[in-house]
Amino acid sequence: MLRPKIPTNPLPTGIVTPLVIEPTVIEHRPQQIPTPAPTMAPVPVPTAPAPAPSRPTVQLSPGALLTVIGGGTAVVLVVGAVLVSMLLAVAVTAASVAICALVIRSVMASNNHR
Repeated sequence: MLRPKIPTNPLPTGIVTPLVIEPTVIEHRPQQIPTPAPTMAPVPVPTAPAPAPSRPTVQLSPGALLTVIGGGTAVVLVVGAVLVSMLLAVAVTAASVAICALVIRSVMASNNHR
């Protein structure tokens, strides 16, 4: 009941032919460049303007740098406090469950003696 059932791959039915790969020969021919007609004038190709830089350079003043450092420190402290409080909640819950188990065991044992 608790064992997983692993499906088996079905066996092929009928005749199985192996895949045959035949090597192909590649011929290199010199490329022929067509000559333009004498009456056609060359068409100028439009050029795209140079793209602007994707990101402007950020320059922080000393006050802004201190603000960024202070904000990062505050985030780290808040996240750390939340994680520590969650760990403390789990520890307190585990201790209370253990105490309840000891009390129940004691009550069950005292009932057997009477």
